Amino acid sequence: MVRLLPRVALVLGILALVGGTAFYWRTSRTSAPTEIAFSEFLRHVDAGRAVSVTVTDAAIDVALKDRRIVRTVPPPGFFGTNAAFVTDLARRGVLLQVKPIAPSGALQYGPIGIAICFMGLLGYAVYKTTSGRLPSMEGRARTADPKETTVRFSDVAGVDEAKDEVAEIVAFLREPQRFQAVGGRIPRGVLLVGPPGTGKTLLARAIAGEAGVPFLFASGSDFVEMYAGVGASRVRRLFRDARKHGSCIVFIDELDAVGRARGGHSLSHEEREQTLNQLLVEMDGFDETHGIVVIAATNRADILDHALLRPGRFDRQVTVSNPDLKGRNEILRVHLRKVTAAPDVNVVSIARGTPGFSGADLANVVNEAALLAGREGRSAVTTADLEAARDKVMMGAERRSIALTEAERVNCAWHEAGHAVVAAALPQADPLHKVTIIPRGRAMGVTMQLPEIDRHTYTKEYLNTQVAILMGGRAAEELFMEHMTSGASNDIERATDIAAHMVCEFGMSPLGPLAFSRKGQEDNRARQLSEESSRRVDAEIQAIVMRAYDRARSLLETHRDAVGALATTLLDLESLEAEEIASLLERHGVARRAH
Repeated sequence: MVRLLPRVALVLGILALVGGTAFYWRTSRTSAPTEIAFSEFLRHVDAGRAVSVTVTDAAIDVALKDRRIVRTVPPPGFFGTNAAFVTDLARRGVLLQVKPIAPSGALQYGPIGIAICFMGLLGYAVYKTTSGRLPSMEGRARTADPKETTVRFSDVAGVDEAKDEVAEIVAFLREPQRFQAVGGRIPRGVLLVGPPGTGKTLLARAIAGEAGVPFLFASGSDFVEMYAGVGASRVRRLFRDARKHGSCIVFIDELDAVGRARGGHSLSHEEREQTLNQLLVEMDGFDETHGIVVIAATNRADILDHALLRPGRFDRQVTVSNPDLKGRNEILRVHLRKVTAAPDVNVVSIARGTPGFSGADLANVVNEAALLAGREGRSAVTTADLEAARDKVMMGAERRSIALTEAERVNCAWHEAGHAVVAAALPQADPLHKVTIIPRGRAMGVTMQLPEIDRHTYTKEYLNTQVAILMGGRAAEELFMEHMTSGASNDIERATDIAAHMVCEFGMSPLGPLAFSRKGQEDNRARQLSEESSRRVDAEIQAIVMRAYDRARSLLETHRDAVGALATTLLDLESLEAEEIASLLERHGVARRAH
């Protein structure tokens, strides 16, 4: 109730100010007399319509019988030279009053008073805001009751190593005496680092759910404010609320918004640094924080202040990365429990077909599959729904409304056939999964491959194979269509990028194991290129791409029949799946790849 008093007083003051302003405006509008000419005033007097006349030093106000009030200005010295006029007014029964002119500014007291009240209320609001004590501006952290926190470790899949890292925090919050008996102390802070969508926030909620303690959560941007001192005040309030619970978890999402390395001279930098300093003090200062664990999440750990990352503040950094094949399989099964799925859904195939997907991406795939099944009128999600949803998330939605000319369809079919045949013929390539000439996203056609395993490093032969596959489309256009189109622009861009990485970062060229920085890159660890080195780097990148192009063209010339058969089939069916592709190519002498 006490906290509401300033807010109620502020609201009542604003209402009183608005009401006073409206009353004064209405009163001034309704009582203002009408200006008339002096000759018209004389006619009113002669016609007997005047009831009273009020004379001031500046004007004459006349009250008429019809209850109107009019005002006129007499000629200079009129009453001094026309004394009989005053006597005539008295004889006609007109009430005559003479008033001195009002002091200068006397009629402006109302607006001045309103302005003073307004400025006072504005100053009060600014003072409360900058002090961080105005209830509506405090930005209080949200608190999740432990009884309402239903997320458990069983709901978090694909991050087994991260769960193992934080499991002992749960054990400490449950049984602190077991660790204190041997002199151990709970980690003060755990920093969850990983790409967006990998489940950092979900893991923090699972820790709170497993430990059965209150969960206070806030975003780093909640502490950032343009007013000096507000951020630091909000940090103090967050930890003051946390201490009321004894044991609890404080979760700060997007820590980089407030924990960026200190430096700079602008006011915004000073405010952020004050907020960061307060956070540092709260985490490891004179005030003890027994039983309070601070968990923060960020995908920009490289820009955090070093004082945050030292032991005693964030004691542990837990990496929450994109899941591997086993993790994707588990994540898909968790999300499929929330929808009606057919019993024969091939989850392993979908997991294999989603390399590099985060947990959020996989949740999106399952949701898109459920929506697709609903649109088609099916009562359960099937493998076909999941595959269609996977393709939509990975490559974009089908754009069947685009009207391609027959020449464009033919060119697209030969282009995709070139990619597919080169991929099928090279032993280091990933197996083909699907080839289509239906436009998806920004692409007019797609040749999709699925890796058999998750790759964390790449061999030189594998990268050369990828460049050759990318060059297969352009080579097919030149070899079979005898022209070049802009449809290979993205292939050329990706091939050049792979070759640049091979030369400048991976040391896979005659230039040796050296790191070079190319134009537009901001890697301070790499060597800056001289003009001579730049020419040599460009020459090596060109050599890698051109060797891959010659390799692709040679393979296509060797397997001309396979390319023609695949292109013709694509023009008829528009899309081919893995088994159809493998069977067709095997009939035309291209070795069948295991899928």
